[in-house]
Amino acid sequence: MSVSYENLLYELDAASGILTITINRPSKLNALNAATIEDIGAAMQQALDEPQVRGIIVTGSGEKAFVAGADIAELAALTPAQALRAAEHGQEAFCRIEESTKPVVAAVNGFALGGGCELAMACHMRVASDNARFGQPEVNLGLLPGYGGTQRLPQLVGKGKAIELLLTADLVKADEALRLGLVNHVVPQAELLAFCQQLLGKILGKAPLAVGMVLECVNAHYAKDANGYDMEAKSFGRAFESDDFKEGTTAFVEKRAAVFTGK
Repeated sequence: MSVSYENLLYELDAASGILTITINRPSKLNALNAATIEDIGAAMQQALDEPQVRGIIVTGSGEKAFVAGADIAELAALTPAQALRAAEHGQEAFCRIEESTKPVVAAVNGFALGGGCELAMACHMRVASDNARFGQPEVNLGLLPGYGGTQRLPQLVGKGKAIELLLTADLVKADEALRLGLVNHVVPQAELLAFCQQLLGKILGKAPLAVGMVLECVNAHYAKDANGYDMEAKSFGRAFESDDFKEGTTAFVEKRAAVFTGK
């Protein structure tokens, strides 16, 4: 299955249920302009609406960049009011990724700078190629991250280190990103997509409703208007109503692999 977007490739493998969304502006190192942000939000909503999509990989075209940042020429022409709306639209699109109940893995190939780092951080997990570089260099331009970077980076690497990276604009190599907890795995670039597919395949063998509820509960910990413990308890109770719970416990007793239906 293939769906057409101006700045994205949207490719679903029907056999596995894994959708690959590729930011596709290679001549601009996949820099994020307004149209691309719009495409990302629309593609994620489509993925959430399509039952055949079970897991999602987000990556960039080519070998140099995941996303090398925002489109600076476009940003430079914005008024303050337009910049506010641009940040709100970017946050909305990236929150759609973070709040997905289908697992989303960023396959970070090359540079993930500025908005690219923010896009990767919005995904549930990050796998980096060994040539990947991460950074939030906005202060070099007299700016700051606008798509959630000041919020998500501290969640992943801790407040002190996040502030250092945000204020110095230092770039982080893949091995350092792994040490800091910014990424989950580092692999050779040639193995990046296959590794992400294998990781998602392992997750997709679990109960889909339980996977979705885990993601919701983890996100609730960071939401100012949610009680994560309360959500966890209620979700735990809801899980007992599912066919997947009955199948999982029956399969365990019968010493066989569970066959989950997501119901």
